[in-house]
Amino acid sequence: MTDISPSLAARIALAFSSFFRILGNAGFAAQVQRLGSADGRTPPPMPPVPAPAGTAAAPTPASADPPSDDAALQLLALLQREARLIDFVEEDVAAYADAEIGAAARLVHDGCRKVLREHFTLAPARDEAEGSRIVLAPGFDAAAVRLTGNVSGNAPFRGTLGHRGWRVTSVRLPRLAPGHDARIVAAAEVEL
Repeated sequence: MTDISPSLAARIALAFSSFFRILGNAGFAAQVQRLGSADGRTPPPMPPVPAPAGTAAAPTPASADPPSDDAALQLLALLQREARLIDFVEEDVAAYADAEIGAAARLVHDGCRKVLREHFTLAPARDEAEGSRIVLAPGFDAAAVRLTGNVSGNAPFRGTLGHRGWRVTSVRLPRLAPGHDARIVAAAEVEL
């Protein structure tokens, strides 16, 4: 059986649908994580990184309340309203030509960008240029840097910055009205 690589448009649709499935399904996220590791097994957890000198580590709660779904559902509703993201991802794109899918992807991209810029302030997680050689000193922020490749030993680590990463510096989601059902991310439309 030959392995046919999906087109760019099909990969874009797959990326969008996978993004939300990973957010909502821990089991699927674990499968993707295993798939991304070199040998197909779950990579070992990173050892805890000590807090930089002069700072106190944040205490870990013994039992945390489960996160509210409202913010994720609100973001999904915004992406649907501005970018028709759910419509795009749920559409079976196999029957369309790559050019048709590409045109639709441009509209989805513009709408998603509008939502991100209106509701979030983003900054690079690292300031260095991609492709530059960097040194990660002991105590580096392991939440902001993911080590890839042949990882062994302890910091300092020397490597090439493949992606600067992203950090959210502010969130501006609208307040939900009391009684609002956040699970309705797009109301059905009935023309009379």
